[in-house]
Amino acid sequence: MKKRAEMAVETVQEVASDTIEMKLYHPYIAATARPGQFLYVLAEGHTLRRPISIASIDREQSTVTILFKIIGSGTKHLADMEAGMTLDVVGPSGNGFATSETSVQTALLIGGGIGVPPLYGLAEELQQKGMKVKAILGFQSKAHVFYKEQFERIGQTFIVTDDGTIGHHGLVTDVLDEAGEFDHYYSCGPIPMLQAVQNKLKGHSGFVSLEERMGCGTGACLACVIRTETESGYKKICTDGPVFAADEVIL
Repeated sequence: MKKRAEMAVETVQEVASDTIEMKLYHPYIAATARPGQFLYVLAEGHTLRRPISIASIDREQSTVTILFKIIGSGTKHLADMEAGMTLDVVGPSGNGFATSETSVQTALLIGGGIGVPPLYGLAEELQQKGMKVKAILGFQSKAHVFYKEQFERIGQTFIVTDDGTIGHHGLVTDVLDEAGEFDHYYSCGPIPMLQAVQNKLKGHSGFVSLEERMGCGTGACLACVIRTETESGYKKICTDGPVFAADEVIL
């Protein structure tokens, strides 16, 4: 169950160009959060909160780690916070990745940009469950790459960049064949990337996590609905998602 909380900031650092990693302390949130969920964060001077994916969970230390890009005054304020300060959040919010698929032996993770962070916590959990993990991670350029070494410690990792300054030059879908066989895939990133992945992997079992601006974050304002194959026709990304079965949503 999500709750409003004051989370203590433990560390703040820039891990790539305009990309900030922040470690936050809160026993309840660290104990109940799951990979794929997000924190709904209040930025000083702004009415609407910012949804920021949980990148990693350390239950023993009661901390969660988030990553976000500096794209405006709200995230700039968050980036300027220091250890010892507190952050007003609502969380853990949304529905995360399902990791109870006992038939899965090899999982393929496909992330793009700021869609990469939630896949890292997922990779950690899948590895702990004894599954083999492969990852394809897309970024703008070498300057924007983060968590490369962390993913490589977990499993085979392919880096793809728009300009070719590191890794493969092109799109994440260009290296899907190189990744080899897998039982299940999990993907998070911008809609065009998810559409391409969904089309390329049609017939494969998988989940997608959607990036979306949100209003209330509680499902009341209907600002973040997505078309689905269900009878109702639409679901709310903030409460029904952000993770959905790949064949459930119409991107």
